Amino acid sequence: MKQEILFSLPGDHPWQNHIVYYDCIDSTNDRAKAMAKSGAPEGTVVVAGMQTAGRGRLGRTFHAPAGLGLYFSVILRPGCAPEQLMHLTCAAAVAACNAVEQTSGYRPRIKWTNDLVAEKQKLGGILTELSVNAQGIVEWAVIGIGINCRHRKEDFPAQLQDMATSLLQITGHPISPAKLAAELMISLLEMRHRLLEDKDTVLTAYRQDCMTLNRQVVLVRGDEKCYGTALDIDSDGSLVVRFEDGSIQSVQSGEISVRGLYGYA
Repeated sequence: MKQEILFSLPGDHPWQNHIVYYDCIDSTNDRAKAMAKSGAPEGTVVVAGMQTAGRGRLGRTFHAPAGLGLYFSVILRPGCAPEQLMHLTCAAAVAACNAVEQTSGYRPRIKWTNDLVAEKQKLGGILTELSVNAQGIVEWAVIGIGINCRHRKEDFPAQLQDMATSLLQITGHPISPAKLAAELMISLLEMRHRLLEDKDTVLTAYRQDCMTLNRQVVLVRGDEKCYGTALDIDSDGSLVVRFEDGSIQSVQSGEISVRGLYGYA
């Protein structure tokens, strides 16, 4: 697969010599974090044909069977304060949409903050993790991206078959994970150039792709549920919500469910 990725990359891509491929791995994010702690350079890309312990937000597992999806993580070393990276997941989500569109001709939407959505079903997810040193500077950030490429409906566990989809199901064509990985490397490098210097453009693009806006939502924190309407994405990538009591808040954490999506009625 590594050779397939290299074949699809421009010859001058600065990350091309930092691709690490595994047929099977526990988690590309966990491996990338270990490599980052050991000094791996920015642009180190970890790709796997299968994950046995893939993770999403809030500690959820990510279904990652052999040969059907793209399981991908990249190391960045932005050297900035963590407050400057509050929008990192948003930026990565737009980059992922760009790569999917370039590869398949189909552009997914984004459910705040990190789900890729197609036809009201989950197409993929993003997990960003970072480490801050003693001086308060981000030592490294890892962006993990998982996208369902070749799954048929029956390839998903029964409990996910009505909630998840793949590029094969959406487009009717088998999509190469290697080609998608190459397009991700291209779009993430472009995102890296814009990440700190052109934040407003990144967030404008995110708002255009975010299907959560202007929808009825429920915020779940523990046993508490608060209902409201999603209004906007603020300058930190938080979701601005008007709740039923009339208050308006920027939501940074917790699970947001969107009415009509993933079984939320």
